[in-house]
Amino acid sequence: GIFPGFRPSNSYGYSQAKKDTWRWYIRDSGRRGARRKDFGDSADFIAWYNRQSSKRGKIASTDAYNLYLAYHEGQGGYNRKTYNSKPWLKKVALKVQSRATRYRAQLTSCEAELKKPRWWFFG
Repeated sequence: GIFPGFRPSNSYGYSQAKKDTWRWYIRDSGRRGARRKDFGDSADFIAWYNRQSSKRGKIASTDAYNLYLAYHEGQGGYNRKTYNSKPWLKKVALKVQSRATRYRAQLTSCEAELKKPRWWFFG
C-alpha cells in the first residue's frame, strides 16, 4: 500500500522464523523435511541462525546477549543497531544473558558430577 504501517509478518512456528529465512536454512542445512511447526526442527533452526549470526556479525558463540539481539532484530537490523532504540529489548536480552550464564554453570556442575567414578551395586 501507499501508507507505511504495520505489515503482518510471515513468522511462524516455535522459532518464529520468517519464510525466506527458513528457506535459506533448508538450502544451507540440507534438511529438506524440516518444518517450522516441529519443535526439534525449530531448535535446530535457532542453532543454525545463531551460527550464521556468529559468523556474519562476529558475535561470540557464548554471547547470548548479542545473539538474542541479532535473532530478534535480524542480522541486518543487528548490524544497523536497531535495538538501540528499544530499551525494553535490551532488558530482555540481559535476562537471556543471565539465564544462559546460570544454565552454563548448571551444565558444568552436572558434567563434573557425571564424570565422577561410580560403583554400582546390584543386590
